[in-house]
Amino acid sequence: MTVVTLATLVDLGDVVAEIPSPTTGVWWIGPLPVRGYALSILAGIIVAAWIAQRRLVARGGTPGQVLDISAWAVPFGIVGGRIYHVITTPQPYFGEGGNPWNAVRIWEGGLGIWGAVALGCLGAWIGCRRHGVAFADFADAVAPGYLVAQAMGRLGNWFNNEIYGPPTDLPWGLQIYQWDQQAGHAVLDSAGNPILKGVFHPTFLYELLWCLLVAGLLIALERRRSFRPGQVFAAFVVVGYPLGRFFIELIRTDDANRILGLRVNTWVSLLVLALGVFLYRRAGRGETAPGAASVQASAALPDPDAEPASRHTE
Repeated sequence: MTVVTLATLVDLGDVVAEIPSPTTGVWWIGPLPVRGYALSILAGIIVAAWIAQRRLVARGGTPGQVLDISAWAVPFGIVGGRIYHVITTPQPYFGEGGNPWNAVRIWEGGLGIWGAVALGCLGAWIGCRRHGVAFADFADAVAPGYLVAQAMGRLGNWFNNEIYGPPTDLPWGLQIYQWDQQAGHAVLDSAGNPILKGVFHPTFLYELLWCLLVAGLLIALERRRSFRPGQVFAAFVVVGYPLGRFFIELIRTDDANRILGLRVNTWVSLLVLALGVFLYRRAGRGETAPGAASVQASAALPDPDAEPASRHTE
C-alpha cells in the first residue's frame, strides 16, 4: 500500500500551486501564423453574436438581424479598440525606438476595451438604423454576450503572457515568462529554455471571472424583473463591468501610463461607471435615444437607403 506523507503532499502542492502560461502564442501553418490572441477574440465575437441573436429573436427580431448589425459593429469595435490602445500606450509606436507601422499590427495584441465599446456602439447604431432595429433593444440583447466575449478575449492575454498583478505565492499564482512580442514566444536562455519572469496575480483571470459573474447575474435578474429598453446594457455592461475593472486595475503591475499615480484605465473606469449610472437612470425615465423603440415598432421604420416620395431633412 502506498503511504502518502505530508512531505509528498507539500511536493504535490508545489507542482500544482501555480497556473502555467504558454511559452508560445503563435503557431505556423505553412506561411500563415495562427495567434492565440486572435483566436480568442474571434471565438468571443462568434459566441457574442450567437447569444445576441437568441436574445434579439426573443424580443421580436429576426435571426439575420444580429449578423447584419455585427457587420458594422465588429469592424468599428476593432478599430476603436486599437485607436484607444495606441493613444493610451503610444511609446511602442511613437516613442524612442518605436515603429509607427506596428500600430496596425492588431494581431500582436493591444485592443483597448473602452475604444472598442465606443466605436462598436457607433457601428451598431449605424447597423440598427439601416436594418430597422431599435439600438436600445440590440444593446440589451448583446449585453451578456458582450461580457462573455470579453471574458474569452482575456484568454488572449494569457497566450501573450500579459495582464498580471504583483508577485504572489498564492495557489493560483500565474507564471509569466519574459516575452518577445514580435516573435510571439517566450525569451529563451542559452540552453534554449524559456526564461521565467516570476509568479504573479492573474488579473486577466480575475477579470474573466468577473465578466462571467456579471453576465450570469444579468440573466438571473432579467428573469425576476423587467427593465426598460437600454437599462440592461447600461446596468451590466457600462456599470457592472467598469466596477470590477476599477479594482482590478488597482492591483495590475504590468506596464501602463499613469495620471496622478493611477493607471489611465483606472480613471476611465470611473468615468464610464458614472456615465453608466446616468444612462441607467435616464433609460429608467423612458428618455431613450432616438430610434430606441421596440424591435417590432422600429421594424416599421423606412429603410434609409430607400427612395421615398418625400424625405424630411433631419
